[in-house]
Amino acid sequence: MTGILFLIPIALFMGLLGLGAFIWSVRSGQFDDPEGSANRILIDDEDKPL
Repeated sequence: MTGILFLIPIALFMGLLGLGAFIWSVRSGQFDDPEGSANRILIDDEDKPL
């Protein structure tokens, strides 16, 4: 019983921490252009001479 009383607050804290990290990433623009980031790897850049 004491284990549950110890683990429930830890689980709630970690859940709120993850939610806060998600909200921060949305507000800072991490998910603004998911299509551009996915397609950027497919674009073949021209080789620049050294």
